[in-house]
Amino acid sequence: MKAAVVEQLGQPLVLRDVPVPVPGPGQILVKTEACGVCHTDLHAARGDWPVKPAPPFIPGHEGIGLVVAMGTGVTEVQLGDRVGVPWLYSACGHCEHCLAAWETVCAEAQFGGYTKNGGFAEYILADPRYVAHIPAGLSAVQAAPIICAGVTSYKGIKETGARPGQWLAVSGIGGLGHLAIEYAVAMGLRVAAVDIDEGKLEHARALGAEVTINARQGDPVAALREATGGGAHGVLITAPSIDAFQQGVAMTRKRGTCVLVGLPPGDFPTPLFDVVANCVTIRGSFVGTRQDMAEALAFAATGKVKAGIELQPLSAINEIFSRLEHGKVASRVVLDFSGN
Repeated sequence: MKAAVVEQLGQPLVLRDVPVPVPGPGQILVKTEACGVCHTDLHAARGDWPVKPAPPFIPGHEGIGLVVAMGTGVTEVQLGDRVGVPWLYSACGHCEHCLAAWETVCAEAQFGGYTKNGGFAEYILADPRYVAHIPAGLSAVQAAPIICAGVTSYKGIKETGARPGQWLAVSGIGGLGHLAIEYAVAMGLRVAAVDIDEGKLEHARALGAEVTINARQGDPVAALREATGGGAHGVLITAPSIDAFQQGVAMTRKRGTCVLVGLPPGDFPTPLFDVVANCVTIRGSFVGTRQDMAEALAFAATGKVKAGIELQPLSAINEIFSRLEHGKVASRVVLDFSGN
C-alpha cells in the first residue's frame, strides 16, 4: 500500500510502498477513503512536543474508511461499516479515568498517527472499541475533519460551560475555529471571532459570528470586552499562538472559563491577580471522548455543522504541511483516496 512515512523527525515525509497490515485478534483493517490533515500531524512530524513519536511512523488521525477485514473476537463493527480512526486510538479501559468516561487522559492511551500508524496510508489497522461510527448519509470526506477538529472544538465549547444566549469567544478561525463557530451557533451561543486574517474573519461572519476582531488592529481584549459587555462567558483558544493564550485569558468574563485547545510549544504567563480576583477558570481540553465523538458527528449528520474542505492527494502532503506551517490553509485539507 502507499503511505506517507515520517522517517526522521523534522524532515519531509517520504512516500513509500509498505505492506498492508494484517489484523490480529481484536483488531480491524480499514481501507482508507479520506483522511484529514491536522496541525497536530505537523507537530508530530517535527517532534515538537515533549513526548515525541518514534520514527518511522505514518501520521494521520482523521482517517475514514470501510472495514475490510477483522481479527478474531471483534463484535463492535461489521465488515463494510464506515468508521473513523481518530486521535484516541485506544485506552486501557480500566483505570480511574477510563471508568469515569475520560479515556482521553488514560496513562496507557495510544494515539493514531503518533504512537500508532495512522491514516496517511491506503489501509489503517484499528482498535474497534475506539473507532468513530460514521452516521449514514455523512460522506467520508465530510466526516474526516469532524473526528478530530470537530470533536475537539465541540468538547472545548462544552468545557467552557457557556449556555445558550451567552457569549463564546473563539480565538483562531482555522481548521478548528471555523467548526467551533458552527457548533456554537447550533448550540444557541453568541459568537465573537478573533483572528489576524481578514479573510478568516469574513468567513467567521458568514458562519454566524456576531462580532469579529482583528487581533492586529488596536487592543483586541478591549474591543472584545466592549462588544460583549464585560468579556466572553466562555473563551475557546484554538490558535497555536502564545499571544492568543494571553489575550484569551484577559478576554474571559468574571466567573467565566477560558479553555485551551491549541498546542503551541512553550509557556505563557498567567495574570494571577486578575484570575483570582475575577474567579476565572483556565482549563485544558484534549480532543474528546467516544460520547463526545458521537455527539459531534450527530451535528454534522444533520447538516448543522459542515467543514470547509480542500481536497488533495496523498502525494501533496509535504506541500500541505508547508502551507499549514505558514498559515496558508483556510479551513481543512482532506486527503482523497478515492482514486487509489
